[in-house]
Amino acid sequence: MPQITVDYSEGLADGFDRPAFARDLHTAVVEIAAAKPPACKTRFRRTEDITVGPETGGHALVHVHIAMLPGRTDETKARLTETVLELLRQYVKPSGDLLLHASAEVRDLDPSYRKFEGE
Repeated sequence: MPQITVDYSEGLADGFDRPAFARDLHTAVVEIAAAKPPACKTRFRRTEDITVGPETGGHALVHVHIAMLPGRTDETKARLTETVLELLRQYVKPSGDLLLHASAEVRDLDPSYRKFEGE
């Protein structure tokens, strides 16, 4: 916890500083949502094909999904998503004339969530 997934358009691969984004995002999650630093886990998934409305070209997407154990207020979640969007503005630089669509959400993990660490 938290489980962070970042889906991003293939066209952003060269203009998205993923390591720096993850580092600063983890710092924000610790400061805003009281997560423990070693618990922050982020995976990036490159998306090859996107469509925005009737358009198949000229757009790029980034969506950050943060799933956390229950207990954070709606205000805390909103503050965290706003911080995510600020970080995306800082670390995602689309090339050419791509129009960037960025979004983020924070949700509670389902009560069935379990994990283990080790071998």
